Amino acid sequence: MKKILSLIISIFLLLQIHSHAQNAIFLSHGRIEFERKINLYAQIDDETDEAWKELMKKTTPKFKSSYFDLTFNGEKTLYKPGRENPDNNKMWQQPAEDNIIFTDLEKHRAICEKNIFDQRFLIQDSTRKIKWKITDEKRTIAGFECRRANALIMDSIYVVAFYTDEITSNGGPESFSGLPGMILGVALPHEHITWFATKVYAEDISQTALTPPAKGKKVTNALMLAEIKEALKDWGKWANRYIKAAVL
Repeated sequence: MKKILSLIISIFLLLQIHSHAQNAIFLSHGRIEFERKINLYAQIDDETDEAWKELMKKTTPKFKSSYFDLTFNGEKTLYKPGRENPDNNKMWQQPAEDNIIFTDLEKHRAICEKNIFDQRFLIQDSTRKIKWKITDEKRTIAGFECRRANALIMDSIYVVAFYTDEITSNGGPESFSGLPGMILGVALPHEHITWFATKVYAEDISQTALTPPAKGKKVTNALMLAEIKEALKDWGKWANRYIKAAVL
């Protein structure tokens, strides 16, 4: 009887494991809404002279939140502005806040439309190469279990990302990609900016929905950076903040 009972328990456990594997969802196409959040008070503390900090905070919301949609189908993704947030203060517009970014992950190419002050750029270049270090830390984002990875970009910007392998595309918001699954969360602690998925939609995405942007002055990342540095050479501390925002 003990052997029979042990056999029944083993079969039951195997069926449970098989059922879980069968029911696991691995998305290859769909849409993700991201909330991009900036801590404006923290940025003011970093870049503003002491005498002006409190005055600036009186006319500034502590946080600025914007929403973006990332559509994906296989190896192609399109990141663009989503629903409006009526609470945003338009006075605190920063460079490249409404980016449209098409990424071909298989070919490692990206086409980005960025508005930087009065200039619209169309950047055609390779995708950013990021050396990720994957950790054992996990957290749940938009219903998906995600694993943490860390990296350093642009020599000095520390990046914390969370990705899920339940979404097979290895893309992410803005220019972040290159992990073994979709990036659902990004934090730049020292820049006081985060991107986190609020909702994942399992939708059919046609190729026409992934049309690359086409407007703007055609440049590479290096050419755009050179132009921005020249334009902001007399801006003091805020120049560095704006340059980083423009090239993320």
